[in-house]
Amino acid sequence: MVHNICVGRRKTAVARTLLRPGTGVITVNGKDVSAYFPTDTLLEEVRLPLTVTETNDRYDVHVRVRGGGSHGQAGAVKMGIARALLAVDEEFRPKLRAHNLLTRDSRMVERKKYGQKKARKRFQFSKR
Repeated sequence: MVHNICVGRRKTAVARTLLRPGTGVITVNGKDVSAYFPTDTLLEEVRLPLTVTETNDRYDVHVRVRGGGSHGQAGAVKMGIARALLAVDEEFRPKLRAHNLLTRDSRMVERKKYGQKKARKRFQFSKR
């Protein structure tokens, strides 16, 4: 039984997530999740939706993620897994909502403005 592909986004990263009944194997871009996200904090973040819903060893997760950096990609994968779990069983909604896993983090990088060094930093002002 294959469930529909769910999309998760964070910053400029986009993750397409496929959930299948299995043993709890998570693959990201063809690699094992621990090889793709080497730090413990990112691994924890990616596994959070499965931990919250207590489905760690019930589903295999296949993810294709592109864009952004490691933190943005981890956030996108997390949201994709949460949405896929919701597509499987609507009863997971209160648990996922309680951990704020269904809300898209809308914060994006502010653009650089002309006449300035960065988005908000300015060149040093000289009166004379």
